[in-house]
Amino acid sequence: MNRFMLVVATLALLVFCDRATAEEPQGQAADEAAIRKAVRSYVAAFNQGRSRVVASHWSPQGVYVSPSGERFQGRGAIAKMFAEYFAETSGQRIELGNPSIRFLTPNVAIEEGVAKVSRRGEPLEATSYMAVHVKQDGQWKVDSVRETVVQPMTSHHKQLKSLQWLIGTWVDSDENATIKTVCQWTKNKNFITRSFSVAIKDRIELEGTQVIGWDAEAGAIRSWMFDSQGGFGEAQWSRKGNRWIIAASRTLVGGEKASSVNFLTPVDRNTFRWQSVGREIDGELLPNIDEVTVVRQQSNK
Repeated sequence: MNRFMLVVATLALLVFCDRATAEEPQGQAADEAAIRKAVRSYVAAFNQGRSRVVASHWSPQGVYVSPSGERFQGRGAIAKMFAEYFAETSGQRIELGNPSIRFLTPNVAIEEGVAKVSRRGEPLEATSYMAVHVKQDGQWKVDSVRETVVQPMTSHHKQLKSLQWLIGTWVDSDENATIKTVCQWTKNKNFITRSFSVAIKDRIELEGTQVIGWDAEAGAIRSWMFDSQGGFGEAQWSRKGNRWIIAASRTLVGGEKASSVNFLTPVDRNTFRWQSVGREIDGELLPNIDEVTVVRQQSNK
């Protein structure tokens, strides 16, 4: 990781700050406007690779502490750091964020947020930071910056994306019973939840929830299920062609062990077929469930 990529975005984030209100101390709005003006100058200088101009936005005693703990103190040391960075970097750009800023005193302001810096041919890199701005001789300067690399959030959405077609509400019904299933993504799309209910003549007889996720250790999609009768189970999912094969095992409310192999086969975006075979309870075989067609419930909008 380049030690310089994080510091360059600190000032840039102030561009979007506009917290001056009637309740703020007199003159604070003007100070925020002055900081934003300095930020625009800082961004322009950085994007042009002008190290001395960038460093001029710091106080003479300014301090930068990198995520790795390297410390650069004084405007001269910071100018040298940027000169080296620009010499070995091309196409650098600051990407602005939306930070918070607060005044500790009329002459000291704290900025906190997340910033990103891009370089030609390289991915964006992010930092969370805290910067202290001080007012000296009527001008706002950066007095210190301390930054931490923002680690990218681990996501398993890519591994589950092939089940995107399940998202929605599905119904399987006949003259005696209706099975309704609602599938939706959790926050960040790392899991899919399937909530189901079984109604017989308008009376709910069974409800449950299944959570589908990626098992990174096993390198496979797995699910965990819990029902309103007290049963629970898990399954491993695999795909062959267009058909999903779900090898499931369950513990029933009385402690009996059950297992089955279920098949899900998408027909089109509004229809899939479901079948269950190899069904057992405590080693006793049960009849297969013939293939049934399940349809998407259309929105009433």
